[in-house]
Amino acid sequence: MLQGSSSSSRTSSIMSISSVTGLMASYSPLADRHPMEEKDDTATLQSDVETGARQGTGRRSARLIDGRTVSDAIIGLSDGMTVPFALTAGLSALGDTKVVVFGGLAELIAGAISMGLGGYLGAKSEEESYNATLKETKAQTLTDPASVSETISDIFEPYELPSELVAQLKHHLSDSPNLPSFLMNFQHTLPEPSDSRAVMCALTIALGYFIGGFVPLVPYFFVGPTDAYIALRWSILIMVIALFAFGYGKTCFVSGWHGRQNVRKGLIGGIQMVLVGGIAAGSAMGLVKGFQMLADSSHQN
Repeated sequence: MLQGSSSSSRTSSIMSISSVTGLMASYSPLADRHPMEEKDDTATLQSDVETGARQGTGRRSARLIDGRTVSDAIIGLSDGMTVPFALTAGLSALGDTKVVVFGGLAELIAGAISMGLGGYLGAKSEEESYNATLKETKAQTLTDPASVSETISDIFEPYELPSELVAQLKHHLSDSPNLPSFLMNFQHTLPEPSDSRAVMCALTIALGYFIGGFVPLVPYFFVGPTDAYIALRWSILIMVIALFAFGYGKTCFVSGWHGRQNVRKGLIGGIQMVLVGGIAAGSAMGLVKGFQMLADSSHQN
């Protein structure tokens, strides 16, 4: 009878820990999937709560496209579709197609390199920050176990778990080599950066900037040397469509594609992008025209 009772107690404890593992994996601050998508994974969870701490990273690798890569692409495209368009529109005021093409290409190359380097340095700083925090967390688990135990209690407090179960989890985690990983996931909410993160960030932002900025230059390759204004009209038409599509897609990618409210948000996002690009291009063109008038008046004097 005692053996049966002991076995039942151990089974109950394991089931409780497994349940918390699924709970923590579903509502991890670093989870990239919706909690409903974790239902199929619950059956294969190990009776180890640190497995849930590691799943934040593993879950991200299962995605076809990393959310950070999408964010980097949006940053590159957003700047690329605004700044070079404003520059080409401003240079078009000079009326020389070659000046627009060469000036636009020079800005594209320099801007892509600058944006890529900025993304690389930012990702490297993020990686260094993660490693420094991980080092401090590992030291804390060795030198201040009482503080770590209190932190674990604070992590589980929002889930309203029984105190006996929390005590079991604290004991289990205290002896686990994955305790630093658990704390990084649930206390600091810092995802582990991949080794290629910095390079991918730089390439994605730079490529997005170049592609976005090359679009308004395309019409200038198909007109004569003095037909910059004709190319400008086509460039404006293309960019209005491109900016609206980009703003709509960027907004709906975050809020959703279906439903009247999401469509409305997408339309507002598209209009905002068109307004931003139009104001930037109009300002640049007005400044160039103003400088040209000042130069002409000084020559006449």
